[in-house]
Amino acid sequence: MQSYPPVTKYMAKKLVTFTPDTDMRKAIDVILKRKISGCPVVDGKKQLVGMLSEVDCLKIIVEGPYNKEPARIGTVRDFMSTDVKTISSDKTILDAAYLFVKQGLRRLPVLEDGELVGQISRSDILRAIQKMTPTLRHVPDSWRPRIPSISKHKDTQYTQNS
Repeated sequence: MQSYPPVTKYMAKKLVTFTPDTDMRKAIDVILKRKISGCPVVDGKKQLVGMLSEVDCLKIIVEGPYNKEPARIGTVRDFMSTDVKTISSDKTILDAAYLFVKQGLRRLPVLEDGELVGQISRSDILRAIQKMTPTLRHVPDSWRPRIPSISKHKDTQYTQNS
């Protein structure tokens, strides 16, 4: 059986991060200039306290339609997601891929002993796949009941079950 590389081999290590007190205008500016879709939010001790994604940033306009203008612009703390799914540094790219497929995530902060050490994204997993060489050309019939299924909400014309 093929062993899969650890997430630490493909994760981003030099991360753009925000603190909860970062001004949202500054955060949006960084996201746009760096062409990224989200960032970890860390406290003064560099502990992960949340994530700020493009969707979180969109809350600024969604929460202000009554006045036909964006809601007050506050800090990252006001808009970040605090229920953050993470992955341990000892996990493999296969573990991360399962989380991406099953939970519809775009990125996972990588933690080692509770400390943020990196972030792995779906495109990082795709880069890992490109470097892997298949060792099995077909799926034996005895394996068919164990083939992982893809969540129905993620079906596309290429993954729909016939």
